[in-house]
Amino acid sequence: MGRNMGTADRTLRVIVALVLLALAYTGTLTGTLATVAWIVAAVFIVTSLVSFCPLYRLVGMNTCSKG
Repeated sequence: MGRNMGTADRTLRVIVALVLLALAYTGTLTGTLATVAWIVAAVFIVTSLVSFCPLYRLVGMNTCSKG
């Protein structure tokens, strides 16, 4: 499992995850939408930490610099 996520991609995912978590935690998002926000945020954080996105591999995408 090689890296396929670059720094900018990882940073953007963490920012989006933090926004989703804040919206769900404060009650701005409720019900099913809040649950989806928690799950998406968790996936974004985990994929950012390991620098690997399985979906990127499926579609042949790579945002990681080769240098």
